[in-house]
Amino acid sequence: MIEGKNIIGFGLSSEGTVGIQAPAAATLEPLGPLFYAATMAELNQAVALAVAAFKVYRKKSGVEKAAFLEQIALEIEALGDTLIERYTAESGLPVGRAQGEKGRTLGQLRLFASLLREGSWVHATIDPAMPDRQPLARPDLRSMERPLGPVAVFGASNFPLAFSVAGGDTVSALAAGCSVVVKAHSSHLGTSELVGKAIQKAAQTTGMPEGVLSMLFDAGTEIGGALVQHKDIKAVAFTGSYRGGKALFDLAVKRAEPIPVYAEMGSTNPVFVLPSKQTEATAAAYVGSVTMGVGQFCTNPGLMIYSQNAEFKNHVKEKGAVAAGGIMLNKGIKAAYEKGSAHIAEHIQILAEGPNPESNQAAQAKIFEATAEVFLKSPVLAEEVFGPSSVLIEASSTDQMKEIAAGLEGHLTATVLGSEEELVANAELLEILEQKVGRLLVNGFPTGVEVCHAMVHGGPFPATTDSRTTSVGTQAIYRFTRPVCFQDLPQALLPVELQDDNILGIKRKVNGIL
Repeated sequence: MIEGKNIIGFGLSSEGTVGIQAPAAATLEPLGPLFYAATMAELNQAVALAVAAFKVYRKKSGVEKAAFLEQIALEIEALGDTLIERYTAESGLPVGRAQGEKGRTLGQLRLFASLLREGSWVHATIDPAMPDRQPLARPDLRSMERPLGPVAVFGASNFPLAFSVAGGDTVSALAAGCSVVVKAHSSHLGTSELVGKAIQKAAQTTGMPEGVLSMLFDAGTEIGGALVQHKDIKAVAFTGSYRGGKALFDLAVKRAEPIPVYAEMGSTNPVFVLPSKQTEATAAAYVGSVTMGVGQFCTNPGLMIYSQNAEFKNHVKEKGAVAAGGIMLNKGIKAAYEKGSAHIAEHIQILAEGPNPESNQAAQAKIFEATAEVFLKSPVLAEEVFGPSSVLIEASSTDQMKEIAAGLEGHLTATVLGSEEELVANAELLEILEQKVGRLLVNGFPTGVEVCHAMVHGGPFPATTDSRTTSVGTQAIYRFTRPVCFQDLPQALLPVELQDDNILGIKRKVNGIL
C-alpha cells in the first residue's frame, strides 16, 4: 500500500506540511495519496541513521551484502502488478517498457550480488615484508578498496526503476558497503515508495542495520541541496539534466569538505555514417533510435553526420515523416522539449516531422537538417534536446566529418557506421571519437545500455562530472570506494580479504603477480 510517507530507516514519517502529488503523465490528473516533502529534521534523522548504519554495514561480508541485494530483488518481484500499474500511470510509459525496466533492475541487483560473492573486485594487493632487504627493510604492505561512507542518490525522471530508488547508483553504493539516502524523483512518488519499502523489508529480513537505506521526498530543490551539503554525506550520484547535475556539483565542491558528485548529465550521441551504410535500412534504424522511448533516453542519437547523398537524406525524410512521438514523462520535460525544438528551429530548418500527437502531453518527432558549415558555426545545434528529435548534418567529405568530431564536447557515446574497409581507412575518425566518449560503437545504435562488467556509461564533461567512472555495470562500484593501505597490521586486524590464508579464495596481486 502506498502511504505517501518518507522512509527513514525502518520507520515511516510525514512530519512536513508541504503536500505534493505525482500527476498521471498522460492526463496530469493527480495520483493519490498526498505525499509530504521531508523536513530538515527528517533529513538529519535519515543521515544520522545512515552514519550509524555505515559503521556496521561496512564490515558486512560480500556474502552478507549479496544476500541483501538478492532479497531486494525478491521483494521487488513480490510487488507484482501493483508496481507496474503505478509505474505506467506516473510515467506514461507502456507496460512492456515497465516490465523490461523491472527486469533490468532485478538483473543488476543480482549481477552485483554475484560480484560480491566472487569477491575479487576489492583489488586486494599484498607486498609482504622484506626484513632482510638492503639497504632498507620493506614493511608489510597490503591494500584494497574500502567504502566511502553514506551516499546521497538522486532518482532520475526517465527511469523510475533502473535509475531510481533501487537503481544502479543505489545498488553499486550498497554493494560497495555504503549506506544510502535517496532523494526520490517527484514524477514517480508512488513507484519510489513501493520500491523503498521493498528495500526496507529486505534489510530487516537479512539483518542489515537500520538506516542502510532511507528515502526522502522533496517539493523542490531544498532537501536535495541540503542533502548534498550535509557534512556526513561522502558522495553523490545523480542522473538528469546538465543544469541539475552542475548545480549539485557546485554545491559539493564548495563544502568545507568537498565530496565527489557523479553526475550523468546527458549527451547528443553523434552517429557518423560512411558511404556504404547510407541506406534506407540505416535511415529507418536511425529514426527508430531517435524516437525510442519518446527520445527520453540519455543515449538517443541527437546528431547524425553523413557525406553528401541526396537519396539517403530522402530516406531519412520519409522515415521521419511517419515516426511516432508519444506521451512524455512530465509536463516540465514536455515544455523543455518544445522550447528546445523551437530554439533549434530558429537556426535551421526541419527536414521531417512525425504525425501530430493527439494528446497535449505527447511530443511530435522532429528531424532537423543542417550543413556541416552551419553546424560548425552554431554551437547550439550540438546541445541536447531531450525528446524525439535529432539533427541530420551533411558533410562534404570524411575530412569534414573529422573536423566535426574534433570539435565535439564530451558525450556518452559516439557511433561510426561503415564497411570494414571504410572503418580501417577512417581509423583517425575513431581515434578522435575515443577521446570524446565513454562508449564507442561500430555499426549499431547507442540506445540500449547493456548492464554487464565491461559497460562504460560515462564520458568527458559535460556528459558527466567525472570521465573516469561509469554509472552502469559492475565498474560503477568504484565510485563509492577508495584504496586503503594497511602497514604491518597483525593478521587478526586485517580485513579477511588481505589475510594470508585467503579463505575467500579470491584473486589477489602478491609481489606484483596476480
